[in-house]
Amino acid sequence: MLGLSELTEFDVDAKVSEDFLTPLERCIRGQPVQRTWSLYESPDDRFFAGVWEADPGCWRISYTEQEYFRILSGQSILRDANGAECRLRAGTELLIPAGFEGEWDVHETTRKVYVIYQP
Repeated sequence: MLGLSELTEFDVDAKVSEDFLTPLERCIRGQPVQRTWSLYESPDDRFFAGVWEADPGCWRISYTEQEYFRILSGQSILRDANGAECRLRAGTELLIPAGFEGEWDVHETTRKVYVIYQP
């Protein structure tokens, strides 16, 4: 039986972020820094949860994973390959299916809580 010690608290202040530049070949505007606080990884490395943040810029995305997220702060636009847009701001919750392609366009530093399943 699992107890409270096995629960994962989403406390980014207790963990150091992994910072990285968006790969230049994916960039459309700028080369924003992205930060990830990985807070949970399943033993089989297929289920992840944490907090992500990115500075302003725009880059191409191609999802092999399925991701649920909730925007905590900032403003971004998620754009699909056909140019349709979804505005993201604090409180926005989405599920992105594997196979989605498009762009992340961060207008104001954006932070989200994410849960990812890699089939």
